Amino acid sequence: MRVDQFDFDLPNERIALRPARPRDAARMLVVRPEAQDVLCDGSVRDLPGLLRRGDALVFNDTRVIPAQLEGVRLPGDISAGISATLHLRSGPDRWQAFVRPAKKLQIGDTLRFEADGCLLTAEVTGKSDGGEVLLVFDRSGPDLDAAIAAVGHIPLPPYIAHKRGEDAQDRKDYQTIFAEKDGAVAAPTAGLHFTPELLQALDDAGIEQHRVTLHVGAGTFLPVKADDTNDHRMHAEWGEVSDQTAQALSAVKARGNRVVSVGTTSLRILESAARQSGAIAPFKGETSIFITPGYSFLVIDALMTNFHLPRSTLFMLVSAFSGLETMREAYDHAIREQYRFYSYGDASLLFPLNSAPEDQK
Repeated sequence: MRVDQFDFDLPNERIALRPARPRDAARMLVVRPEAQDVLCDGSVRDLPGLLRRGDALVFNDTRVIPAQLEGVRLPGDISAGISATLHLRSGPDRWQAFVRPAKKLQIGDTLRFEADGCLLTAEVTGKSDGGEVLLVFDRSGPDLDAAIAAVGHIPLPPYIAHKRGEDAQDRKDYQTIFAEKDGAVAAPTAGLHFTPELLQALDDAGIEQHRVTLHVGAGTFLPVKADDTNDHRMHAEWGEVSDQTAQALSAVKARGNRVVSVGTTSLRILESAARQSGAIAPFKGETSIFITPGYSFLVIDALMTNFHLPRSTLFMLVSAFSGLETMREAYDHAIREQYRFYSYGDASLLFPLNSAPEDQK
């Protein structure tokens, strides 16, 4: 498909720079493509009443690490500023990273990062298109994790970072309450809306809660530069669906209840774990799944997600799920009604195209 089909104009003032407080006070647009009233304005706190007893929510338990590293490049006697965003760990002492500026960076160069008395160095051992490099650090395992935590910064999305710097509040705001497993360089932002009070309300309503892991990479921020979706390359991300979660969600499907993904990250790892039969299998490894209109969803029955960037792979994904024309209508409505967009913005609850209306189920 042509990438320009997924373009739209977003007023700059609709980009949220801080989350709603409390988190579950965010607005939520409910999108039912097959219902008489396709769009319904509501709140995240409405979620328990929009699901049925026995349905299951699936959260991503990844934790954002301070993966933005600012330092200098040291080729010989010449030093120059360098910015590196880690996006995929490929060994105990090595990370794939996007760097700026990348043009003059050469294999064999040394990068030096320093803050609060901690010095961390890395050698560039590989380089590919798009500013991506392989960095091998001077320490590994937990020692490397500790050094990254000391010198790194929370990698705020570019549309926020261009307007303001990271601060101490972002270290709290840019983590979900499910965050347990270090490895993401971007938050699974749909999960940012949940509070202990909302989780209790969901539990009281008989809604199951399960967790998967997908370590979100910096590639999620990259624009689609190709003219056709067939020419876009997705960057791999590491994820896991445990045997216990796979069995639990398979049981949900078997009894006729719905699997509701909280975020596109949970959706992508579950669809990566799915068999063609619709069965959910354990999964552990990398996925580069790219979902565009025409994709047949195997697992997910509803999706809670934020509002995404124009021409992004995530807007393509939601268009595949609920239909491109429906999502264009939904986003036009959200802009007119002054919803807040992107990572710190409001939410939407999407139901699939070609599903039976809710009152017919």
